[in-house]
Formats: sequence, C-alpha cells, structure tokens
Amino acid sequence: MVSEDWIEKSHDSWSVFKIMGELVEGYEKLSQLGPCVSIFGSARTKPDNKYYKKTIEISEDIVKLGLGVITGGGPGIMEAANKGAQKAGGVSVGLNIDLPYEQTHNEFIDSDKVIDFDYFFVRKVMFVRYAQAFVVMPGGFGTLDELFEAITLIQTNKIERFPVILYGSDFWSGCIDWIKNTVCQKFNNVSTNEMFLFELVDSKEEIIDILKKFYDKKKFAPNF
Repeated sequence: MVSEDWIEKSHDSWSVFKIMGELVEGYEKLSQLGPCVSIFGSARTKPDNKYYKKTIEISEDIVKLGLGVITGGGPGIMEAANKGAQKAGGVSVGLNIDLPYEQTHNEFIDSDKVIDFDYFFVRKVMFVRYAQAFVVMPGGFGTLDELFEAITLIQTNKIERFPVILYGSDFWSGCIDWIKNTVCQKFNNVSTNEMFLFELVDSKEEIIDILKKFYDKKKFAPNF
C-alpha cells in the first residue's frame, strides 16, 4: 500500500508547473519594459533616514537617463526607489515576494508593473536577467544575498558583466575590507582582479557616471 508520505512527496513534481508559471509571467512582463536598473536595500529603512532620501534622488536621476527602476516591491529602500522613479515620470516596477506576515507592495509601483512571486529564486532570476545594473543600498541578509549572487554569476561568466554599485562607504567599507584583507589576501579565496567586479560610491553623480561610461559603447540587453 502506498503511504500518505509518499503521495505527499509525489506532489513535489507538480510544483515545477507553478515555478514555470512564475518564470513565464515574469519574462513576458519584463521583456516589454525596456532597460531598467535594479535597486536593492533594507525594507526596514524609514522615510526620515538619509539613505531613504538619497534613494529617491538616485532613482530620479536613473530615470532621467531613460532607464526604468526595478525593486523588490516592498517598503523601505524599495519604496524610496519606486517613489523616485514614479516622481520623475519613469517606469516603476515591483517584484513583490509573498511572505506570511509581511510585505505588501508599496504604492509607488506602476499599477500594471507589479508582479507577485512565491519563490525567491524565481524573483532573483528576473532581477538579474533584466537589470542593466545593480545599485545596492544598505540592507540586511536579503540585500547581501542578492549582491553576492550577482557577483558570483559575473565571476563565473554565467551572465554578462554589468555594473554592481554599492552606495555608502559608512555601511559597506567594513564588508569590503573583510573581503579584501581576509577572503582575498589572507585565504586567497578571491583573486585580486575579482575585487573590481563591484564599485563603492558615495554620490548619485558617481552612479550616473558609471552607468554612462559602461553603456557608452554597449547596447542595453538582457544579461543571459
């Protein structure tokens, strides 16, 4: 007799269709938007925080370059980025994740550009495929996860290289020093040239300059 546990486990294969559905919806919607920049950061950042205010300004300037803005759709830095994009009249996209007790999408996403996901990994595929750059503001585990996955994909040549820009020396410098001094130099787990896969900045002007220089002779296109 087949056990109930086996029947329950056999349902796992059907989840492939749900995953496939999320991928198809994401590809269809995002492929129509044109080039965008993904902005990451903490959902816990409050509107009176300097990084929330800076994110609005950065997002506005990115839109003025003719690029859209993609976020994780939630509050904090994500909200600020969508707010800046909408304020400047640009494309404002939110890739919202369905969580049990938190995160409903913010009000500054274009109404037809909210996509809800159950799977974090599917959402990350969308961030990487359709982003012409990552701008990474101060954040927590989720932000670090998205940052290091992007760097790993670039490092291993699984995706086309694009700008990965960390904003805020007071937040990121300790992390970068640890990677440089411990991971790279002491343990030799990262090569010296791989330290150039990302850049640290402290002004919106530097972000815009990096984007302009990188795409001066390169066409906007999906990354894989």
